[in-house]
Amino acid sequence: MESFGVINYFSYFIGCTLIVLLPGPNSMYVISLAAQQGVRFGWAAACGIFLSDSILMLATALGAVSVLTAYPELFTLIKYVGATYLGYLGFMMIQVAWATWWNKAAVPARKFVTFKPSTQLKVFKKAFLIGILNPKAIFFLLSFFVQFVDLTYPYPALAFLVLALTLQMCSFVYLGTLIYMGNRLAASFKQRPRLSAVSGGAVGVLFLGFAAKLALTTI
Repeated sequence: MESFGVINYFSYFIGCTLIVLLPGPNSMYVISLAAQQGVRFGWAAACGIFLSDSILMLATALGAVSVLTAYPELFTLIKYVGATYLGYLGFMMIQVAWATWWNKAAVPARKFVTFKPSTQLKVFKKAFLIGILNPKAIFFLLSFFVQFVDLTYPYPALAFLVLALTLQMCSFVYLGTLIYMGNRLAASFKQRPRLSAVSGGAVGVLFLGFAAKLALTTI
């Protein structure tokens, strides 16, 4: 079945669902932030992710992959900048988790946070950087998108738009679910600061793993 230049939309939708369910730095950041600082901060982070994904999808449609393939040094630079940033975030999470673990229970619960208190704008910017500093995502998007685009269709931009909106819709539902799940965990974290520390530390370790994985990727 083909519509708006998209081939086998149902298969694409199933693929999108499976893709967004895979754990990554985006989803880990959003749920951890929602659990520690609340729903509004979780949505601020999600909006940063939505914007970064939109830019990556637009770049993919405009041929960014060809540029990165032609200039591997550029890919390497972006890759290491992204890996360094993810590693920095992971280290900071572990550092705060360590401090939280050794604090006394008498310390106000609001101090037991995986992320230092921040404004929603700063959270949005940080989430955007996490999403955009991942050149591997561009290659993935291209290899996935082109399988469902009819290259003979006279308006290929429309096909890419349909695919992009579908992926964003799946991401919206998934991240929204994580945000409200994380918010429900907030009460437990406030009552059990060491649980907060363990959770924050675990996410920090995951971010270090994401950083290492990105640093070792190749075109």
